[in-house]
Formats: sequence, structure tokens, C-alpha cells
Amino acid sequence: MAKKALISVSKKEGIVEFAKKLNELGYEIISTGGTYNLLKENRVNVVKVSEITGFPEIMDGRVKTLHPKIHGGLLAIRDNEEHIKALKEHGIEPIDIVVINLYPFKETILKENVTLEEAIENIDIGGPSMIRAAAKNYKYVTILVDPKDYDTVIEEIKQYGNTKEETRFYLAAKAFGHTALYDSLIYNYLIQKNNIEFPEVMAFAYEKAQDMRYGENPHQKAAFYKNPIKAYGIAECEQLHGKELSFNNINDANAAIELLREFKEPAAVAVKHTNPCGVAIADNIYNAYLKAYESDPVSIFGGIVALNRTVDVKTAEELIKIFLEIVIAPDFEEEALEILKKKKNLRILRLKEGYEKEYDLKKVEGGLLVQEKDEIDLDENNLKVVTKKAPTQKEMEDLRFAWKVVKHVKSNAIVLAKDGATVGIGVGQVNRIWPTEQAIKQAGEKAKGSVLASDAFFPFPDVAEAAVKGGITAIIQPGGSQNDALSIEAADKGGISMIFTGIRHFKH
Repeated sequence: MAKKALISVSKKEGIVEFAKKLNELGYEIISTGGTYNLLKENRVNVVKVSEITGFPEIMDGRVKTLHPKIHGGLLAIRDNEEHIKALKEHGIEPIDIVVINLYPFKETILKENVTLEEAIENIDIGGPSMIRAAAKNYKYVTILVDPKDYDTVIEEIKQYGNTKEETRFYLAAKAFGHTALYDSLIYNYLIQKNNIEFPEVMAFAYEKAQDMRYGENPHQKAAFYKNPIKAYGIAECEQLHGKELSFNNINDANAAIELLREFKEPAAVAVKHTNPCGVAIADNIYNAYLKAYESDPVSIFGGIVALNRTVDVKTAEELIKIFLEIVIAPDFEEEALEILKKKKNLRILRLKEGYEKEYDLKKVEGGLLVQEKDEIDLDENNLKVVTKKAPTQKEMEDLRFAWKVVKHVKSNAIVLAKDGATVGIGVGQVNRIWPTEQAIKQAGEKAKGSVLASDAFFPFPDVAEAAVKGGITAIIQPGGSQNDALSIEAADKGGISMIFTGIRHFKH
């Protein structure tokens, strides 16, 4: 009895060559629909599934492989006497190889103006059933869902007469990953259509983009996975030059891109260890970069710079004056790119357009915290001036700028800003006065005439008192502390203004 291979693929890359090699190795090919026609046209010896089942394809192809003569051939345990007896009684022949990839559901839902009905029609039923059946019976059946594995299977059959069990076991696991991804895409699409924000079940499936040399530290193994549908931001950056991105590169670059999105005007963001060390806006990208650099010329060394305008020659010449890990921008003038490439190891990334709202996820041991991303903006109508003195228009502009930056600084966070640039950033302390002192110390003389943004309220008046002492002229903070009156009193005593936003921006 000839061995049998069932082939039914949507993505037909390499399938004709693979089927011909199976023919040469003595396999009888069974197929359906478009795959059958393609193989027949290319002179592969192939029979239709309907010839095996004795039943025609019906309901526009919805039912064709859901039949005992297919699933019996896939699921029979070959060294189980009862199973073999059942095969003989019902005229079922074993199927040894299954080659399937599924209806293009992902490609369908990515099409513009796709209808729900069209998406539903591209949910494969028979394919996943056969994949799961073959994978479950991996001791006897080889399941292939990826053309990359075709050559391995052919070589093992040539060498051993069959695939090795360890190979079939690996391919079975890969097959369940294939259906898991497919089902998660369908599930999340339908959840979205039902407008369910936090469903009873969270199902995520990501595709591996690359293995990494190591993780956050050299002793940690790591890999990078991409969202198969909503790849954007760092996941979709085009690398134009430099060494391969590391785990920390990707993490830091993501932080830079998220902060960069806060600004529509020309902006430059410098990031170190996921925290901004210099941020600025200006009338052009060159001036924005210079201001961001001058914010903290020490910490920017070895950091990441993200820009939201095309990099010109003048800006490129400034960028190469110091050691940077990465430069990110939406585009680069040709000559500017050549200037940057003089730095052999500098990673140059082109940031593609596009952004979609998604969950913010925090992994904890044994669980997952899921929340909306912190994308709220200031509502001018809800701002409350709580001091006797109100901020000037110029101070108000800097307060808005600082408020955008402090949202992206690890809590407890304080940001000092002046003239559209950060001058001091206090990061990730366990109380609020320490980051305030840190930011004022970093700013030095620049603190005088600057404004202060805090990601959360002041539990004591010490922050307002330190601001007055440091020469800061205006404060923006959420308010809501039981000691708000003491902070307001300290600000009034120092003759500075303070605004309450009612919005907290914790980032842990």
C-alpha cells in the first residue's frame, strides 16, 4: 500500500516541488480545490479528496475534508489492533503526511473596508481540524505547516524511509502554535467587533522576529516577538545601518518612540535606560536636537536619540560628535545618512508611520496585569490655578511641555523645563522630595526661571518649598493630597504659581 500525503495549502510557496519529491519517493498525493488544480497543472500525480471520501465537496467548499475516511486515516494508532481493524472494516487508508496552512484570515482582516461576512468566510474549519488530528497522532503522522520544513522532511524520508519521531514531535508542537496564533487572531477580531474591552479570556499570540544574543543581562536568554497584526513603532522600524539590535536597544528605543509621539512640533528625545535624559521642541529638528543635547550632555552619551522630522546634513553632523547607540527618525537625507554611517556601529532606524491603540501589559509571577495605555491629554477647561499667582503664557507653554515629558519618566518623577526643553529630570525615587532635589541639582543655574511638573501629588509642602528655593516659577501637579493646602501656602509664600490637573501619571 502506497504511503499517502494530504496537501491543502493557501500559501503555495514551494508546494509543487515538495509534492513532486514526495511522488518520486512513492507517496500518493491527496488534495483539494486550488491546491489540487495547481498540482495537476504541474504534472504532479494527485487525487481529489472526494475520490477518497466518496463524497463531493458541498456548501461552497465549507465541507470537504470533515469525513471519517480523512480523520480516521489521520487519527488511527498504527500499533493498536482495534484501530487497524476499524480501518479495514470501513475501507480507510492511513494518511502519513499532512501539509496544510490555513485560509488567509489575517490577510483578509487587514484589507481596507473588509466586511464581517468576508472575515467570517475566511475562518478555516477543516484545516485546523486536520492539523490538530495529525499533530495529536505525531507518533505516526508528519504534520507540516511551514514551507521552511519541507527540505528536512524530504531528506529524512530519503535517509530513513520516514521522518524521525523527534522531528514529528517538533513539527506537532509547531503545528499547535500555528493554530493557536490563528485562533487568537479570530478571537481578538471578534472581541473587538463585540466592543468588549476586557474579555473573560485574554489570548495573545506573537510571532518570533529574532533570537537575541542575550537579554537585559548577558546571562539571560532572550528573543523578540512581534504582534502579527498591529506591528508598528519599534517592531516595524527599518534598520538602515549598524549592529543588530539588542534586548536593551529595543526596550529603550520603544520608550523614546512613545515619548516622541507626544509632540507634533519638531522634537528630539534622548533616552537612557528607558528614561528620558533630554527632551526638547523647537522650530526645526536641528535646534530641537541641540536643545535636547544641552539638557544633559553627560547622560546622553551612549543613549538613544529619536527625532520626529527628517534628519538633514547639519543635524547628522551634530549627532556623530558623540557616541550614540541608536538614531531614530522618520527619514534621512541621503547625504545625512552617509554621514551617520561613518559611525560603524551606530544603529540607524527609520520609523514608519502608523499607530494603533493597544493594551499596556505588565507581567507578574503567575499572572498578567492589563490596562489601557496612559494616553490622556490635558484638558485646558479642567486645569485649576490654586495659587494667588497664575502662570504667564510662556510658563503655561513650558508647563504643558513638562507635563508631556513627566508622563514618560519612571515614578516618582519630577521634570524641570524651560524654553521648550528639559533642564532637570528626577527619576524613580521612593519619595517625592528626592527626585525634586535631583532635578534641581542637575539643572543648576538653569533651574532659575524653569517650571516643574510632577507625575503625582505632593504629600508634603517640601517639594513646593524646594521649588521656591531653586528659583522655579511655576508648578503643575495632579493635586488631591490631604496636605494640598500646605503646598499651596508654600507656593503663595514664595510668590510662584501652581496648577492642579486632576490627572496622575504613575509609571512604574
